Amino acid sequence: MPQMAPLLWLYLYLFFLTSLMLFLVLNYFITPFEKISMPTLMTHKSQKSWKL
Repeated sequence: MPQMAPLLWLYLYLFFLTSLMLFLVLNYFITPFEKISMPTLMTHKSQKSWKL
């Protein structure tokens, strides 16, 4: 039915928005392993990692 096509796009758009918001919230609350272990790995704070 052609009259159902706008509802399909609306449902797809809402599904995309909810999945995007869920992804962003999970990334905000779950920190990566490198960020957690960074203070334990960096013992020398005076040494910069970007210098040769």
